[in-house]
Amino acid sequence: MTQGLLSILLQTMNSVVFLFMLLKSLTLYPQPVGDWDEEVRRRMELRAQQLERERLLLEQEVERLIRKSEAQQYLQLVTVAVLLVLVLLLWFMGWERSLRRERNGEENDGVNEEGVRNMDANGEEAVGNEEGNANREEDNNDDGNVQQAGNAAANEADHGGNGAVNEDAAAENNREDLVREIEEVFGEIIGVVLTERIQWPVQDLQRGCEWITVLMDNYATFFGLVLSNSFYPVLQRAIGVGSAFEGWSPREQDVVYRVLVPMTPPRGHSFHLELDTAGHTQLRNFRVRVQLECTCRREQQGDNMLCFLHHPKEELRRNQDPSLLDTLCTGSYLDVQKTARWFYQLVRAVWPALPQSHGWHLTLLPSRRSCQFKVTNGEETFRIEMLFGVRRGDSDIFVSSQPREAHTPNTTWPETYAVAEMKFFKHIARQAPPNSLHLRCLQLFTRLQLGFCFSTYAIKTLIMHLLAATPVALWRRRHFLERLLQIRDGLFLCVRAKRLNHFIVGNERLPRDIRVPPDVATATTHNLFHRLAQDSDAYSQAMLEYWVLRKWFDESIKMNLE
Repeated sequence: MTQGLLSILLQTMNSVVFLFMLLKSLTLYPQPVGDWDEEVRRRMELRAQQLERERLLLEQEVERLIRKSEAQQYLQLVTVAVLLVLVLLLWFMGWERSLRRERNGEENDGVNEEGVRNMDANGEEAVGNEEGNANREEDNNDDGNVQQAGNAAANEADHGGNGAVNEDAAAENNREDLVREIEEVFGEIIGVVLTERIQWPVQDLQRGCEWITVLMDNYATFFGLVLSNSFYPVLQRAIGVGSAFEGWSPREQDVVYRVLVPMTPPRGHSFHLELDTAGHTQLRNFRVRVQLECTCRREQQGDNMLCFLHHPKEELRRNQDPSLLDTLCTGSYLDVQKTARWFYQLVRAVWPALPQSHGWHLTLLPSRRSCQFKVTNGEETFRIEMLFGVRRGDSDIFVSSQPREAHTPNTTWPETYAVAEMKFFKHIARQAPPNSLHLRCLQLFTRLQLGFCFSTYAIKTLIMHLLAATPVALWRRRHFLERLLQIRDGLFLCVRAKRLNHFIVGNERLPRDIRVPPDVATATTHNLFHRLAQDSDAYSQAMLEYWVLRKWFDESIKMNLE
């Protein structure tokens, strides 16, 4: 037992000694805590920042809910007020109609009593005449008078009955007009709510297009000065094309302003468009063949130019710049990529001379078949794409550098209808009322379909067909929801029929100010959904994606109306 107590005592002493040594070590050799304090401070700062972000998000959400609640209350108040007005108007119309019926009944009773009195008076007069005339003549006169009185009474009654019928018809017309006005009021309310709740592009497209137009005009002026005595293509004034210049954009930000620069051949050259039959696409591709022309007559008239056809090559090499065939062509055909590189050089070289260069910065963006760049002044940024092309005759149809497929050969110039489509939207804008929302319909659907198999161009084509078939007066704000539903259902019909016709090709009913070559107007129309007709899997996928798109559309409209 003694040994047990000793062992316990020893263990206790060891524990005390251990605790004493540990306390001493902590007292004599304190551990550094600076790093730990810094880590805690850093974590606290991060936590504070996170809490601040959450607070800001919560405030934004509260503000959004307040605005939504205010909008809902306003809409409910307006709806109740309109319903009350409707009830009062219907009650008033019913009361007025019953009053009118009572008045007509009283008038008819008065007419009948007057007819009876006329009959009695005529009978007494006939009896008095019997004393001076023969019996047969008196009877005839009496019968005639009675018949006249009866006819007069009948005519008066018929007149009163016809008046009542006419008044009822007028009341029915007034009721129909009232119902139509109420429907327009409800349509206006829904249109106001939708247009205010749906997000639209941040940039002012009209102002951006005006700024880009001024920039392109300045570029055209300096292009003309730089290229006046060269053998490069002559560049004409740029034409604004694409969604921005049509008045809409599929993006809220980063709007692309697209322009088409027409090119004409330089002196001593000519352009010849040759249809490229190698492809199997329904839309056509061309090649631009460059041909040298004789300029000997111009040379004799004092023009400082040697004829490329009739002067020795050595003399031409020493005394004259190379022809277009030697600079921007592959073989005898104009090369798109070489032309694009030449455009980049021109844009960069001319920029310092432009007035916009003093307050804006130019940044060139990579592209093989166009010249893309952006300009910024620190607050605003404009992204611009310069396409180039050759006009077909004097029409609004061009062959351009814009690619139609992923791998377009360098000497292939697809036929483009961008100028004609832009002019169609300008034509609609001139005819449409000031509050027309056809562009907002296009904006909404092109943004909604992003990520689906339906291209932006297909949605645009569908809406152009609807614009051509529906009076422009029916695209006002009060018809906004109706037009959206029409577009939604029209897309379904096109997918089910596996057909959506091109709007320009094969369309002989375009506005007169849109000029197209005869072979384009009378051509077999191009089916934008031809792949759905050829591939059953593609059709099934398109139908599936349509129903998903429709669900998104319905939920979006419902959410914005709540």
